[in-house]
Amino acid sequence: MKAVLSKLSLLIVAMSIVFASCEKESGSENNKPEDGNENPEVVGNTINGHEYVDLGLPSGLKWATCNIGATSAEEFGDYYAWGETSTKSEYVGNNCSTNGVNLSDISGNAQHDAARANWGSTWRLPTIDELKELKNNCTLEWTWQGVNHGYKITGPNGNSIFLPAGGYYNESSVFSKNEIGQYWTSSPYENNLQYAMRFSFGKDVSNIEISEYYRYMGYSVRPVSN
Repeated sequence: MKAVLSKLSLLIVAMSIVFASCEKESGSENNKPEDGNENPEVVGNTINGHEYVDLGLPSGLKWATCNIGATSAEEFGDYYAWGETSTKSEYVGNNCSTNGVNLSDISGNAQHDAARANWGSTWRLPTIDELKELKNNCTLEWTWQGVNHGYKITGPNGNSIFLPAGGYYNESSVFSKNEIGQYWTSSPYENNLQYAMRFSFGKDVSNIEISEYYRYMGYSVRPVSN
């Protein structure tokens, strides 16, 4: 009888060790994504407290409803040099940290992606292909919202976002507000390390383009998330 009780006690101890080990593993750092970001906090149509719109795009990409630094869709928000995550008082070539630096696509890289660095979670800069998807699959209408002009972009499912024409920052001044919009993509321009790819538009729909320009310029950022 004592032998049976002894074996039973050993079995209970062994099972306790196994359960404790499993419980520790389930709450360990190993369950975080490899890039170190927490799982997105999705509440309704927000991620990490920032609202998004599903435009019904082929990729299923979610677009934020406002720019970084803005509290509503029509506000211009903040301006960033390409590959930088903080604003500054002057935008020139010699104070741009990525000017001449060989970088691959920066989407989701918190060191260089202003969307990931400022909004966290799964927010990031759109790639050049994602801007092409937006342009090629949506209806773009020059209009005004609140007190500012810009493009109402309507997706295949009828939902829309508004990209205000915030102009651009050069040296210590902002130019062309309500006339043109300049938005960074996450994609560098491979043929020149002083350039990166941007989404640019004016009132005339023929002026909507995806092209390269100087990284030091202060442009708007509109985040996206998968």
